[in-house]
Amino acid sequence: MGLHELVLRNFRLFDELHFHPDAEAVTVLLSANGTGKSSVLEAVYALATASSFRTTNAGDMVRTGTALAEVHGILFHVDRRLQVDLTITRGSRSTQKRMLINGQRPTSRADLAEALPLTVFTPEGVDVIRQGPEHRRAFVNHLLDDVEPSSSQLLERFARTLSQRNALLRRYGGRRPTSSELDELEVWSADVASAGEELADERQALLGDLAPIVQEYYTALADDGQVVSLTYDRSWRGPLMTALRQAVDDDLVRGHTTLGPHRDDVRVTLDSRDARRQSSQGEQRSLALALRLAGHQLVRQRRGVDPLLLLDDVFSELDPVRSDRLLQLLPVGQTLVTTAAPLPKRLSPAVLVDLTSAIP
Repeated sequence: MGLHELVLRNFRLFDELHFHPDAEAVTVLLSANGTGKSSVLEAVYALATASSFRTTNAGDMVRTGTALAEVHGILFHVDRRLQVDLTITRGSRSTQKRMLINGQRPTSRADLAEALPLTVFTPEGVDVIRQGPEHRRAFVNHLLDDVEPSSSQLLERFARTLSQRNALLRRYGGRRPTSSELDELEVWSADVASAGEELADERQALLGDLAPIVQEYYTALADDGQVVSLTYDRSWRGPLMTALRQAVDDDLVRGHTTLGPHRDDVRVTLDSRDARRQSSQGEQRSLALALRLAGHQLVRQRRGVDPLLLLDDVFSELDPVRSDRLLQLLPVGQTLVTTAAPLPKRLSPAVLVDLTSAIP
């Protein structure tokens, strides 16, 4: 499987771009900063997720001075040809996205994860170690989608029930609900607890499978004997339904649900030291890379496909020794690499692209 063709129109700084990466090996986009290298990877990511790894505002992807951006991709999944089309329309008040797979609208996130599984690492990818819990939750959720696309249904069910419970809490405005209102809240609490327990269990099981692979990659990247540990930290103790009932007064005052998978964390340690606060920058970067590479490997093991690997300006953040080690660990399959610096000596791309002439 792989991406065979990418067409961009009015996406970021591109008027129009036709891009043909090698479907089975390494394609390098080598040109100066400001020529749109990261935007090409962002467009590929958007085809797989209908979102961006650079911004939460989809309108940012639409070229300045225009209202409509297009991303079109031709993929081959096993022996099946897929055409994925994404349009992003920026309005005065909101931005609308429309995705089609072979002319049909996807019914869930599972359809996207099934069409184009991918792994992305950027200079900001170290935030999965260095920053707050939301980065680690997002990493685990995305990996769940890629490892088992049907997990998207559970993620969507939890998000929907949590939104409904929070809407009720806000409606009460901090006052004590009536008896009938408490009954309604109890119904949504039960739904949140059911989906939340299941989601937390799936995340924890995934981390159990991921941890030994992370250890292998970290050892190879860092060349030291430190022990990596991944621990799923729930924001509650005991049954989630019981915890929600006990926290209801606090939830009413705050106007949102204070316990559940949306507040959980993944604790990453090196030799029992908190990697977020007690590890060096080099250790954190090696850990972040090990997490992504391990996730990539787990998708290959579970689904029998090679996800597309996106490396955005990664080598500029690594010393030569770690760069060489990373190159030795790159998985087989399609890889897209961006860099403004000279290529590491060990990197031999099948295709080399200079985007300098592609921008207006």
